[in-house]
Amino acid sequence: MTTVATQPTTNRRAVIHTIGGAGAIALAGCLSDDPPEADSVESEADTAPEEERPAAEPVDLDRIAADPMDIPPPVDWDEPRTHEITLESIEVTAEVEPGVTVDFMTYDGQIPGPMVRVREGDTVELTFAVPEEHNVDVHNVDAHAIYGPGGGAEATTLSPGDEPARLTFRAEFPGVHIYHCAVPNMDQHISLGMFGAILVEPAEGLPEVDREFYVGQHELYTDGEAGEEGHHAYDFDATADEDPTYVLLNGEVGALTEDGHGPMYAEVGETVRVYFANGGPNLTSALHPIGNVWSRYYRDGDLLSEPGRNVETNPVAPGTVVAGEMELPVPGPVKLVDHALSRVVRKGMIGVIDVEGEPNPAVYDDES
Repeated sequence: MTTVATQPTTNRRAVIHTIGGAGAIALAGCLSDDPPEADSVESEADTAPEEERPAAEPVDLDRIAADPMDIPPPVDWDEPRTHEITLESIEVTAEVEPGVTVDFMTYDGQIPGPMVRVREGDTVELTFAVPEEHNVDVHNVDAHAIYGPGGGAEATTLSPGDEPARLTFRAEFPGVHIYHCAVPNMDQHISLGMFGAILVEPAEGLPEVDREFYVGQHELYTDGEAGEEGHHAYDFDATADEDPTYVLLNGEVGALTEDGHGPMYAEVGETVRVYFANGGPNLTSALHPIGNVWSRYYRDGDLLSEPGRNVETNPVAPGTVVAGEMELPVPGPVKLVDHALSRVVRKGMIGVIDVEGEPNPAVYDDES
């Protein structure tokens, strides 16, 4: 996203510094015992064509980014109840940015996966499916809100076309927790989008706010450079080196900005709560709202302790969900970024809350 410091929103194409194609192919083969004269030899390096990236693939979805407003409503019941939750693994081809496609792995065709919201003491009946028509790999669900083997991963491990898995668990500990795929190549599956959040509200509920948003950060490791058009394959070596091609919010470069699918919206005078899941699989995020602070910040998904106050930037470890609240006294964009800022400028990590309403010069006046 070009540069956060000078741009109110981020152009999804200009966000990434576009790199040219791959370099020349290395020489192969052996020299004979009596090589010909040097000036009579045409080097393989001179004649070998440049390796071309495959063209972008047709997409299965126009949008892989989850709608940040698509959240279950707050808990309004005061007795335990049972929830029937179904998750489905769906592998899809989608754009990371215009002209750049990747084969993603998702829960329900979105990144992050759907938020699950229950109350402390509630029972969840979870059904997980891996339909053969949408998958070629094995998948499962490891939910950090589950007491049990692998957080449910053992019971839900399925090959494509297996009968759906079912398990029941009671939400014993309040907090906001991550869920993710936990097969042997879990780093690949999470990088490609298989993570989400389960919110277990305390028995007494959460403080009321005007709006809530739900977003997720993750790294994407490919065999190309950021902005290099064409189809990118997953790169296990880059994953092991923790050297991502992209660092993304909701699976796409600038998805939640004016130049993507559009920013999140709020109004002056409102209080908003953001649920932020760091899927990882490897990098700690330095979560920061540009132009605001977290008035109340629930570190590490802890909803029982007193929240931090007026927190500017805070580390979010991979495999963690946090919640932060902000007051919005003035109009203008509030940008959600990872303050490891090369991830914003060069790898795509940004989202925008566009705050609409009347100016409040007592708090901020740009004299324009």
